[in-house]
Amino acid sequence: MPVEITWWGHATCTVEDAGTRVLTDPLFARRLAHLRRRRGAAPPPRAAEADVVLVSHLHADHLHVPSLARLAPGTRVLVPKGAPRAVPALRRLSTLKIIEVEAGARVEVGNVAIEAVRAEHDGRRLPVGPHVAPALGYVVSGEARTYFAGDTGLFDGMAEAVGEVDVALLPVGGWGPYLGSGHLNADRAAEALARIAPRSAVPVHYGTYWPIGMDAVRPHEFHAPGDEFVRQAALRAPGVAVHRLDQGETVRPEVAG
Repeated sequence: MPVEITWWGHATCTVEDAGTRVLTDPLFARRLAHLRRRRGAAPPPRAAEADVVLVSHLHADHLHVPSLARLAPGTRVLVPKGAPRAVPALRRLSTLKIIEVEAGARVEVGNVAIEAVRAEHDGRRLPVGPHVAPALGYVVSGEARTYFAGDTGLFDGMAEAVGEVDVALLPVGGWGPYLGSGHLNADRAAEALARIAPRSAVPVHYGTYWPIGMDAVRPHEFHAPGDEFVRQAALRAPGVAVHRLDQGETVRPEVAG
């Protein structure tokens, strides 16, 4: 069965490969603090079905404890090393199998192997909190090799850290009118695509959540990143097939035979 990618919005994706369901950064809430889901319905219950969950870093829109609480008992959850110390609520999810990892760690689940890789991002739980856990990306290897970048900026050695992959799930935007350092916008994500050179790519982390009351402030920053990434990718990495999905849409990208 070919690998299937479903985008549920923001950084939440299901990667189904070799009969194993991998869920990334689950965020199922309609509202998170000052953010409200502005596009797409909340993911259906089946979105929480997974054999393993990958949490890229500690920011609340990526490590969302109420969303993790919807997972079935026994689900394995990979988190950056130090996450349970920084987020004590994780320790209360006693029915889940929390596995702490750092870059270079490799975990096998079902028919896939998952490797944690470096990300360039401030992964603290709070902007003023201590640096106790790294931000990570992950490469899922089954019948295909799929790179989930989490949140990251460009960094030297990015292609070497990720390795050869078939599919890249790349953040191309955010949830506010401006992106700080340690993020990819559409332009920088296209540069990352050119460096990594996968066969296919899916833009994520845009066009889902937006601060309440800011609908009229630079709205193109919310709506445009997906289309702009498609345009920039065609210029910088014309050999890569880019699939811009709607929330809840599934694609079976081409992989090496």
